Formats: sequence, structure tokens, C-alpha cells
Amino acid sequence: MSGIYIHIPFCKQACHYCDFHFSTQLGKKEVMVNAIAKELVLRKSEVIDEVETIYFGGGTPSVLSNDEIEFLIQAVYDNYKVIDSPEITLEANPDDLVSSRAQSRDCFSEYKKAGINRLSIGVQSFFDEDLKLMNRAHNAGEAEQCIKKATQYFDNITIDLIYGIPGMDNDRWKANIQKALDFGLPHISSYALTVEPRTALKTFIEKGVVPDVDDEQAQEQFHILVDMLEAEGFVNYEISNFGKPDYFSRNNTAYWLGKTYLGVGPSAHSFDGTHRSCNIRNNPTYIKKIEEDKLPMEIETLSMTDRYNEYVMTGLRTIWGVDLARIESEFGENYLRYINQQSSKFLEQQLLLIRDGKLLTTKKGKFLADGIASDLFMLNIK
Repeated sequence: MSGIYIHIPFCKQACHYCDFHFSTQLGKKEVMVNAIAKELVLRKSEVIDEVETIYFGGGTPSVLSNDEIEFLIQAVYDNYKVIDSPEITLEANPDDLVSSRAQSRDCFSEYKKAGINRLSIGVQSFFDEDLKLMNRAHNAGEAEQCIKKATQYFDNITIDLIYGIPGMDNDRWKANIQKALDFGLPHISSYALTVEPRTALKTFIEKGVVPDVDDEQAQEQFHILVDMLEAEGFVNYEISNFGKPDYFSRNNTAYWLGKTYLGVGPSAHSFDGTHRSCNIRNNPTYIKKIEEDKLPMEIETLSMTDRYNEYVMTGLRTIWGVDLARIESEFGENYLRYINQQSSKFLEQQLLLIRDGKLLTTKKGKFLADGIASDLFMLNIK
């Protein structure tokens, strides 16, 4: 089965740490929505399997009106085969869901009516000092109000939390996690704050306005996160994702297990098993090309080495690990010999282990999974 990702490239304001593609100019929102719907039509021949997930990401999809959301969901149903009960996720910011406008139109009821059955709420922190540093559009009170309201309408809710924020000590991080637990949420996604090039955060750190990120503290806070959530019955099924049983993200799990997906909208990525494509990161150019019935994308054919490296990267981040038998059957003996050789030092250091023929990170090695994976990458075989 396949998934469809819809990138909504608009935000009300720019977060200091974000390097995703978005614009704060909302004047072309209606034109963009029509272009995305047209891209869905232009690319319908690319998906032959049934669609099991629809994911609105961004940007901030909650800037869309309910009519616009319904319009895009209908465009999927009109052009693709969709299973009876797909997972349909909407990323949303707390301020969009508790504003006077949102309350007057009862946005949560409207989302359910449109077909949304999973909400991903970008909380990031329950403390105003953290939110101000990141330039988030909401405050801590709105975050709590939003979750309280959302839980009255939705069972399947996830929130995002960020750790490693300069100035956030371990006590405040523990309080953040406990606050999330107190709401009884079934899923939490949590990421280390990273300093990306060409972001305001990068500039502030370089100018000494904000302290640099402390990698050791971030690692310590990651282990606090794992311990607290696993004690409450969450499964850390991917490094940044924690879900109660039956509440794993079906959309994201499909990515990590190598399933195909179609990404529409500017900057969206797609994967068909052997090719990866990426749409242009420019709103006006994207709209113009789509209006001309052209697809504004670059397509990369993945070599066997590319596919091996991607499998190692995603596998080590998950509870499913890297299947060594699959390495041999899909990529060949040279790759199996190579990964066994490269992983030996990490096995000795107890950063990796082998269980039931799967190469997995240990608790000690989990935070270092991406670095370990890069040492297992094959660089010289095509």
C-alpha cells in the first residue's frame, strides 16, 4: 500500500530553528491549494496500490480552511484508490486551533467531518521561555488549552516536543514530559534541537545572542525521555517517536519500512521503490509549472548502494532493525560481508546488538544511530 503526503508551504510566522520550506505570505494560499489538487491529478498514474495514509504536513496545514482541507482530501479520493479506513493526519499549531476564529467555527468538529482522524500538534514546549526563544506563534497556555479541547474530539493525537533547547535544564525537560503524560496522549514525537544553516537560530548563536546547543545535555535529555515514556508503556519504535500499542504513526512507519509514497506540493519528496523525486522549493515557480501541466521536480534513480544505505539508515532508527538475511538476499554477499565487518566495533562497544538475525541499536547506542549508520554505509559499490 502507498501513502500520500501533502505539503502546505505556509506559516503565520517563521520559527527560528526551522529550515523546512514555507512562506509567511498567505495571499496565494487559494492558488496554491488549486495547484496541489492539480498535481494530484497529473500524477495519479504513479500510484497503482491502494492509499492507506494521507498526511498534511508543512509548513502549517492548520492555516487552511476546512473547505480547503476537504477539497484536497476529495481530490485524493477522486483520483486514487483509498482503503476503507485510511489514516488521515493533519499537522496543526495550537494557536490555530484555539483562536477566536477557530472556536467560532468549532474547527475540531469540522476536521472530523472532513475526514481527519489523527492530529499532530506542534507544542514543542509547555514553557513560554522556550517558545519565545524558538519564536513559536503560540504560548504555553494555548498549548494546554488546545490539547484539552482536542482530546474531547480525537483519540489519536500526537504532540511534538523539542529537547536540547539552550537554557532548558533537565528539571524543566522532565516537567515538559510529565505535562504531556498528564494529558493521557497515546503518541509523542520528540526531536533534539538542531542548528540548521541559514536559520535565525544559527545567526543568533554565531552572534552570541543565544548559547550554542549542548550535545551532551541533549543526549542526556534523550535518555530521560526514553526512560520516562517507556515507564508509562510507550514503545520507542523509532528514535524520535514513541507510541502506545496500536497508536504508531502508520504514515511514518511506512517511510521507515521502505514503502512507496507520493509527495505533492512544493519541496515534497516521493519514493516508488527505485526512484526518489523532489519538487522545487519555490512557490511561484511551482504554481506556474503546474498550471502549465508540467511537474516541477528532479528525479533520482537509486543505485543498489543508495538503497542499501537508506535501508541501513532507516532500519537502525527503528525497533525493526536491519535484517541481515535481507541484506544478503536483496543486495548480495559483498554487502553482507561489509556490514558485518563495519558493525563489529559497534557490537564490541555495545552500541549495536544482533537479535533474531536483526542488527539493532542498544539503549546506549540509540541516540548515536545516525552516526553509526554512516559508518555502515557502502561508498564504493554500484
